Amino acid sequence: MTDARLRHGRLSLALSFFVQGVTFALLVTRIPAIQNRYGISDALLPVFLAAVPVLAGVGSVVTEKLVARARPGVVLRWAQPVVLLALLGAGAGGEVWQLGIALAAFGLSVGALDASMNMLGVSLQRAYGRSIMLGFHAAYSLGGIAGASLAWAGAHWDLSLLVSYLPVVALLLPAALIGSRWYADADADSAPDIDRTDGGTEGAAGAAGRPPVAFKLLLPLCLVMAFAYIGDSTVSNWSAKYLQDVLGSSEELATVPYNAYMVTTLLGRAVGDLGVRRFGPVAVVRCGSLLAGAGFAVVALASGAWVGILGFTMLGLGLCVIVPQTFAAAGRLFPASSDTAVARLNIFNYVGFLIGSPLVGALGDLWSYRGAMLVPMVMVLVTLAYAHSFGTDQDRYGGGHERPRTVDVG
Repeated sequence: MTDARLRHGRLSLALSFFVQGVTFALLVTRIPAIQNRYGISDALLPVFLAAVPVLAGVGSVVTEKLVARARPGVVLRWAQPVVLLALLGAGAGGEVWQLGIALAAFGLSVGALDASMNMLGVSLQRAYGRSIMLGFHAAYSLGGIAGASLAWAGAHWDLSLLVSYLPVVALLLPAALIGSRWYADADADSAPDIDRTDGGTEGAAGAAGRPPVAFKLLLPLCLVMAFAYIGDSTVSNWSAKYLQDVLGSSEELATVPYNAYMVTTLLGRAVGDLGVRRFGPVAVVRCGSLLAGAGFAVVALASGAWVGILGFTMLGLGLCVIVPQTFAAAGRLFPASSDTAVARLNIFNYVGFLIGSPLVGALGDLWSYRGAMLVPMVMVLVTLAYAHSFGTDQDRYGGGHERPRTVDVG
């Protein structure tokens, strides 16, 4: 694969991460407006919200089978438009069943999209021979900030969901389709002898030259992924309520923690690859876990709103490195079967998302919200025990194995 193609593949994949960040933020930040539009009760709303990550997990499983027959870039090329159109459908419908169809399509396609994006990211990082995964996730964070800002503007000017979503989809859909022309699957191009028509089972994968993924070896990374998303969902779902109800802030000030979290997540990911290249992934993950654990401790012990905001800001800087490095570690652990490893690991993204919010809510009601913040803190700190699973490029490619070439493509 030429340097130019790798460079174009990196830019086009970063665009996909950005588009997905915008899309997801536009959905989750307008949930109250969606609830009002369709007249969904508070009792029924959690069912709709839980269905999305459950179906996304199904989509990730299906993607594992699809990439045995087609490259991840092909899956991503068609999954992203479906996600965008599903978002538009959620804003255009008028009946609950129409929302159900839109969210089902969104969930299934977003699972395929998340899995295939990270598959391509892992393969490109291997081709580069140095850390670039955090940069892709920085593009996602930037998209999330842009999407949340667009959602705020729509709510501020009291725009309907359709009016808010239509211009965004009209702009991003053709951009994503055009950008998909340059997706680059470095693994496939470097191993043209792999047969992608074998049926996708572990046994068939082994027969085609791709050894099976041992779940026992992948399990530590799966737990880290789930714990990281439990921490992330705690911030996204409970930071505003915590600041207002526990720390006594104003309603306006209560919106600051999540914004600060998003900005520091972007900043941490923007420079994170440099840290990985300088100190290695194990050190970066350990530092991120310690900083995130300290952030939860500051939140739990905060004496006032601004101390709580400091804690949530620390969480953004700490948690932001863990998820991208977990995908990268799966690619290093199973270099010949990285697509399968990433698809299975991606499921635990949604497991953490599903568990996090209700777990903190239940603990807050039964115990206290201060105490509830200590549970994700412990989970994030458990990552320290699994830090060795992240390895280093030198460890993984040493011992007689050929190290992927480092290309000078920026």
